[in-house]
Amino acid sequence: MHRASSTSQSQHPLRLLLFLLLSLSPLSSVDALVPNIAFRLFNVELSPADVSNPNNRDLLREKSLRVLSKCAKAKKPKITQILKESHNPSNVNVTLVRRSFDSRKKTLKTKGPVFNHVVDVSCAADFAKSLNWMDIKLTQGLVERLPEAAPEIPVYGKLVSPKKPKIVIVGAGPAGLFATLMLVRTQLFDVLLLERGQPVESRGKDIGKLVHRNIMNPESNFAFGEGGAGTWSDGKLTTRIGRNSRVVRFVLETFVKFGAPEWILTSGAPHLGTDNLVKLLREMRREIRELGGEVRFGAKLTSLNNPTNGTVKKVTVSYLPTTERGLGSEMTRSINEAAEMRAEMGSEDIECDAVILATGHSARDVYTMLHEEGIPLSPKGFAVGYRIEHPQHLINSLQYSSHSKSVITSNTRTDALNNSTTTLPPIPVASYRLATSSAYDGTEKDRGCYSFCMCPGGQIVPASTSSNQTVVNGMSFSRRDSIYANSALVVTVDSSDSVLAPFSHHGVLSGMKFQDHVESLTRTLAGSSHTVPIQRCTDFLKGVSSSGTFSSSYRLNKEWRDLHTLYPPEIIESLREGLRQFERKIPGYVCDEAILHGVETRTSSPLRVPRGEDCLVEGFRNFYVSGEGAGYAGGIVSASADGIGVAEKVCRGWEGVEGFEGFGIEVGEVKENY
Repeated sequence: MHRASSTSQSQHPLRLLLFLLLSLSPLSSVDALVPNIAFRLFNVELSPADVSNPNNRDLLREKSLRVLSKCAKAKKPKITQILKESHNPSNVNVTLVRRSFDSRKKTLKTKGPVFNHVVDVSCAADFAKSLNWMDIKLTQGLVERLPEAAPEIPVYGKLVSPKKPKIVIVGAGPAGLFATLMLVRTQLFDVLLLERGQPVESRGKDIGKLVHRNIMNPESNFAFGEGGAGTWSDGKLTTRIGRNSRVVRFVLETFVKFGAPEWILTSGAPHLGTDNLVKLLREMRREIRELGGEVRFGAKLTSLNNPTNGTVKKVTVSYLPTTERGLGSEMTRSINEAAEMRAEMGSEDIECDAVILATGHSARDVYTMLHEEGIPLSPKGFAVGYRIEHPQHLINSLQYSSHSKSVITSNTRTDALNNSTTTLPPIPVASYRLATSSAYDGTEKDRGCYSFCMCPGGQIVPASTSSNQTVVNGMSFSRRDSIYANSALVVTVDSSDSVLAPFSHHGVLSGMKFQDHVESLTRTLAGSSHTVPIQRCTDFLKGVSSSGTFSSSYRLNKEWRDLHTLYPPEIIESLREGLRQFERKIPGYVCDEAILHGVETRTSSPLRVPRGEDCLVEGFRNFYVSGEGAGYAGGIVSASADGIGVAEKVCRGWEGVEGFEGFGIEVGEVKENY
């Protein structure tokens, strides 16, 4: 089924037009600007007062043009002339690419809070020549010349086989959703998306039962369900795969198309929040179905039926009852009737021409099934630790000093506790990112210790998938207006780590079994389901028990426990050393108000499913893997990008498709593991 791609130029004009209409946005490409001469300016600064000014676009334009004018090598024209003539779009076009907040101590001390901007300035050649801008002094990372770029056009090719191949995609997280979306847009395949959990509207009710009544649905919770674990998390859209790359911009533009706020296109640290993710997931699901794709919830993969000769011919799926709402009366009724029939049937063997496995890293039963059916797996490093929580006003003060009063969330209670002053220009809720590679573990090894998934204005939530285990995660809504700030505090465990030795008899699954063990031990220490053991950060360092009153965002039961008994000594000592170093970086970070919550074990997958450049599992002709669970991504954006890349590999390598030349997006290889 897999082959080299064809070079035919077959096109589908209607689909091409549809794709372009769906894809374009003000940020989609520099080539939408005047193509004669263009520059990218970095670190164009505006104060919070300027940014909150209704005329901030004009202020940014003026500041950008002043910066560019100073770089002219020849005689510099008067800025008044530039500003007067620049408002004609045929002369100059100024576009905001990204805005980020600079809260570094040095900046706060010398300038106060500053917003940094990346701006593209495009000029007509004759206008640029009149301003002596044809020969600008260029400095990498400050002022760069943008090359002229022709827009990439998707060429989907055509299907020459007698019937559409059936592609089964397992997992409706970011990787699975984007793989599905791209494949249904080509109209070349019959696409079926399977998700073991519930649609977001039902999943929200299940999470409500868990948080408020301690009733857990093991298949619909903070880990399983539409959108994956990231839906009820912080919704961070930051990534290390190139935040201005075409594929990252495409992912963000797609989110905006389905209902995300447009500011994520220009934010230096874009963040959706669970409330925005819920809305856009329903719209993405709607489009998949409108383009002919099928989506099934409560559909759990249980077997690949021991594939032979490198080919998966069918998958076995077990069904649970599921309900969708808000799709329109006719569609809702027909979808729910079909789901009810499947639930009564119980399970089904589904014949297919290819499978894309895009399950998340919490689907441990899938790893076990893959191992039992002879699918190659390889161990990879991961990280474990705790969630650390502070009062948000404390983090604001530690990060912003006297400027912390400018943090305004519009939540009356939060702003009162933050001691906010509404007469000041607002600045973002403070966050932090801490890391060290030299957290000595008490033996002979330095481990990495770092904060992860920091949630300013957020809350700690139960993230276990079984009532016999306890694990936590962090989340926040788009306003980030909680009175708490939390983050994972973890240390690294490599695939050959000594702490995995007691689990070595499990072979490649030893890392997963270690995680299982710690989560079960935490449940035993806590004493009851979803009760979270907690300890003051200062007491953890001393190795003594905590007592007294405390404040925590975790809504279920909390109990003082000795968290320093949960991990092997090497992990505990590394965490302690990391905390001591972080206290030196942010004095006041380690304090009695900082509460550790146990445990955080699911930062990333402990396993990888080896795949080739074609994204096929080693030794297979039609079995693809994608996303975080397979070990090839580390967040919403990188998982989405990986799903796009896998979909493209499917199209390029399919024997019955001719002339496919891509989606018009340079994906490249996605490797972002935390």
